[in-house]
Amino acid sequence: MDFSLVTSAFETLRLTPPSKLTLLEAQTLSSAHYPPIPPDADTLILGIDSRELAQQARTVLLAAYPADHVIWIVDGRKKKEEKLADFGREDFSTPVSLFIPLLGEGTSFESFAEIVAHLRAPDGCPWDREQTHQTLRKHLLEESYEALSAMDADDKPGMREEFGDLLLQIILNSQIASESRDFNFTDVVKHIHDKIVRRHPHVFGDVKLDGVDGVLANWEKLKEKERGNQKEDKGILDGVPASLPALSQAQEYQDRAARVGFDWPEIEGVLDKIREEIEEIKRAENLEQVTGELGDLFFVLVNLARWRGVDAESALREANLKFKRRFAFVEKSAKGQGRNLSDMTLEEMDAFWNEAKKLGV
Repeated sequence: MDFSLVTSAFETLRLTPPSKLTLLEAQTLSSAHYPPIPPDADTLILGIDSRELAQQARTVLLAAYPADHVIWIVDGRKKKEEKLADFGREDFSTPVSLFIPLLGEGTSFESFAEIVAHLRAPDGCPWDREQTHQTLRKHLLEESYEALSAMDADDKPGMREEFGDLLLQIILNSQIASESRDFNFTDVVKHIHDKIVRRHPHVFGDVKLDGVDGVLANWEKLKEKERGNQKEDKGILDGVPASLPALSQAQEYQDRAARVGFDWPEIEGVLDKIREEIEEIKRAENLEQVTGELGDLFFVLVNLARWRGVDAESALREANLKFKRRFAFVEKSAKGQGRNLSDMTLEEMDAFWNEAKKLGV
């Protein structure tokens, strides 16, 4: 890297080189999909010598920076201010440098890990310092469900907030582990990085696979090989968390079994099984038998959802939300007439319910 270009660029910008600066050759961005730079530091990209390279750099940078982020193009002794989204629309007669001002404090993974570590430090927060993996478990579960609720509602601002809350749980647990020298956040990232690369040889290697079904089948083969290398005698279904909601757990069991060929050849087999389970419920003679047969029916209904490409847990959650909305409409309509639901007939409540359906509630 020619450091004279750095000096020249800052002379042109009439800026003092910051104490925290990322230097990057433009070619490094040409094959990237996410900027390999911390956005809470100024960045200088050197050697942008074509419109194509500029457009590639812009595409990668937009994965982390807002479209209206102001940047500076340095061409010899000239400088030009421009929004990131507009960069790359012109040809360059000579190579240019691109100065990207920092986004601000708290915009990098490292800065977030720092504040979490500070919370756990002697001068940090008493509540955070008292937490353990066990005490944080309920918070991780709650935040997961809140994130799911935001996703179900397609609430983009809500998703942004809840994903952040989930990230806090991951970083906080990692920090706790680092203090006892069990592992740290770098270990967490490295482990999942290696796993992703290992399980995607069709992306990061030379394996050729045919569509999603081929990817999933190969995925299961790779996991089976990994289990074979482990000391514990674990089966295909043992990796499914016992704490998963029952519908999600059932679908994951069936997905994994299907990937190794344990599945009906046609969807008609699933439909026939549903009819069979309904008949068995009709013949059940006591609560224990009814419970068992209903469980079998739920299980095969999940299989039908899997065959039709539907997530059973999400489908039921959506049905629950729809029921809640329509029942609230019935309640509100009753109150509008100055009546209580308990004083109404089923036919009267059904009339409000059908009105809710017509209105798309």
